[in-house]
Amino acid sequence: MKAIIYCRVSTEKEEQETSLERQREELEQLAKKHGFEVVKVIMEQASGYEVDRDGVFELLSAFKEQEVDALLVQDETRLGRGHARIALLHCIQKEGVKIYTIAHNGEMQLSEADEMVLNIISIVEEYQRKIHNLKIKRGMKRAVEQGYRPERNLKHMGENAGRERKELPVEEIVRLRHNGLTFAEIAATLRGFGYDVSKATVHRRYREYVDEHASPHGR
Repeated sequence: MKAIIYCRVSTEKEEQETSLERQREELEQLAKKHGFEVVKVIMEQASGYEVDRDGVFELLSAFKEQEVDALLVQDETRLGRGHARIALLHCIQKEGVKIYTIAHNGEMQLSEADEMVLNIISIVEEYQRKIHNLKIKRGMKRAVEQGYRPERNLKHMGENAGRERKELPVEEIVRLRHNGLTFAEIAATLRGFGYDVSKATVHRRYREYVDEHASPHGR
């Protein structure tokens, strides 16, 4: 079982630096008690009401880059306060990482209020995903109705995977744009057909095509 230790104090006063070291020492003992291997220790001096903290981003990156089972903190307020605390609890929960605290002498137990808020956030996110997928589906349907034929382009996917520049059906992008689809709708449609492309890339390729064909030197 691998764990990360996170320590935080709110100011840069000398006594707070002592508090940081004390947190670290106590959390190392907590890790030892539960048999955790500590793979990283993060210590920072920052307000708990702020989400924009170096230590927070280092923590979230570590969850992505390493197999971490637990996060050890003195108590839940060390993660943050107010909305920042809820936001971080949600991010940690999504990563499947359990939180252990000295205050609970083991795994942290959420209050009923916190559990309710986190459940609501999860439900909202799920519906956001559904709405996003429905938008892609509707965009794909609209594109096909406008004459887009994905089978003409999908058979060539992967042939140029080693190239840095994305291979896209530019003429289809232009045609769909002329048929009234927005760049966001075109990008969503192409993603639905298997192309990893952003709205900005679609817009750029469209402008390149238009500029090239508007030029007297264009082919």
